[in-house]
Amino acid sequence: MKERSNFSSRIGFVLAAAGSAVGLGNIWRFPYLAAKYGGGIFLLVYIILAVTFGFTLMIAEIALGRRTGLSAIGAFRSLNKKFSFLGWLTSIVPMIIFPYYCVIGGWVVKYFASYVAGDGGAAAGNDFFSSFIAQPMQPIFWLCVFIAATAIIVLLGVQKGIEKASKILMPVLVVLSVVVAVYTITMPGAWEGVLYYITPDFSKFSPMTVLAALGQLFYSMSLAMGIMITYGSYMKKESNLEKSVKQIEIFDTGIALVAGLMIVPAVFVFSGGDQSQLQQGPSLMFVTLPKVFESMGTGGLVIGAAFFLLVLFAALTSAISLMETVVSILQDKLHWSRKITCLVVAIGAILIGVPSSLGFGIWENVQILGMSILDFFDFLSNSVLMPIVAFFTCIFVGWVIKTKVISDEVKLSSKFHGEKMFVVMIKYIAPVLIIAILVSSILNATGILVI
Repeated sequence: MKERSNFSSRIGFVLAAAGSAVGLGNIWRFPYLAAKYGGGIFLLVYIILAVTFGFTLMIAEIALGRRTGLSAIGAFRSLNKKFSFLGWLTSIVPMIIFPYYCVIGGWVVKYFASYVAGDGGAAAGNDFFSSFIAQPMQPIFWLCVFIAATAIIVLLGVQKGIEKASKILMPVLVVLSVVVAVYTITMPGAWEGVLYYITPDFSKFSPMTVLAALGQLFYSMSLAMGIMITYGSYMKKESNLEKSVKQIEIFDTGIALVAGLMIVPAVFVFSGGDQSQLQQGPSLMFVTLPKVFESMGTGGLVIGAAFFLLVLFAALTSAISLMETVVSILQDKLHWSRKITCLVVAIGAILIGVPSSLGFGIWENVQILGMSILDFFDFLSNSVLMPIVAFFTCIFVGWVIKTKVISDEVKLSSKFHGEKMFVVMIKYIAPVLIIAILVSSILNATGILVI
C-alpha cells in the first residue's frame, strides 16, 4: 500500500487547518452577525462556544483521521462498517460546497484585479457588482481562474503544495488583517463603531444570540465536511493534537475578531452609524466596502487592493482544503494518481459551478424551493447536511466506538487536558446544540424563523 503523505511539522498542520477554517465566513459573515446580535455579547458567547463545542468536534474529527490514516469514507468504515453511510454523507458536503464556493472566490479575484488595475472607482459604482455577476462569461472566466489557482496548489501535494502555501498565505493574511484593521480604527469617528463592536450589551442577549454564534462557529471551523478528518490523516502521531486544535481555534477566532475591526467601524463611519448597512454579507463586501475605499482618496486604491488580497487569501486557503478533501476521497476510493484526480475534480467543479454562476444572470429565473441555484446548494450543504453529519459523528464517537478511542489517540502525543469536558460535550451537550442548529437553520431558510 502506498505510504500516506504527511505534514512535515505540527506548525505546518496547524497553518493548513487554520487556513481551511479561515474563509469568507470570517471576513464578512462574522462581523455582520456580531453587529446584529449585540457586538460584545456575541463575541463573548462565540468565544465560550469555540473553546467547548468547537474544540470537541474538531478534536474528534482530527483524531479520527489520524487514528485511521484515511479520509472520511475509509475512516468511519474502518472503525465500524455499519457507519460507512456517514463517511459517504460527509464526503458529499465538500463536493457540493467546493464548486459554488469557487464562484464567490472568482468574484473576489475580479475585485482584486480591478483594484490592482486602478479601477477601484469603477468597483465602487452602485451597479458594478450586480452588472458583473449578471454577465454570463466574465464570472465564469474568474471562476476558472480561481479553480486553476486552487488546483495547482493541491496538485503539488501535502508538503510542497498545501503546507508550503499555508505557511506563506496564513502569516500574510494575519499581517494584512492587522494593517487594515489598524487603518480602519484610526479613521475619524471610527471609535464609536469599535465600542459598539466590542462592548457587551447583556440586554441584547437572547437564545438567537447563541444560535447565531453556534451556526457561525459550526461553519467557520470547517467541521462536518470531512476536511479535518482528511487533514488529521496527514498528521504525524508524535504531533501534539490537543495543542494543535487550540492553536487552530486561536487563528480562526482571532481573524474573525480582527475582521470585525476592519469592517464594522469602517461601515459605521461611512454610513453615519446606519446599522442596517451591516446586515447583508455579499452587499457589505462587494458593494459597501468599495465605497469606503473610494472615500479614502488615493490611498483607498492601496487599501482596497490589500483588503481584497486578504479576502482572496482567505478564500483560497479554504478552497484548497475543500478540494484536497475531495481529491483525497477519490484517491482513497479509486486509487487514481493525484494529477488525474486533481484534473477531474477541477473540471467537475467548473461544470457544477457554472449553473451557480449563471443563477445570477441568464438563469436567474431558475429557482429551487424559492432559492437561487447557489443559495440552494448553500442551504443543502450548510443548513441540512452539515448538522446531520455532525450529529451522527457525535453519536458515533460518544456511543458507538466510545470516547476512549479518541482519548487514546490524543494521548499518543500528550496528556489530554480537556478530556472530561470532551466526553460530556460529545455525548450529551453537542448533539442537543446541533439539533438546535439544524431546526433553526431550516426554519430560517423557510422564513418561519429569521436569524
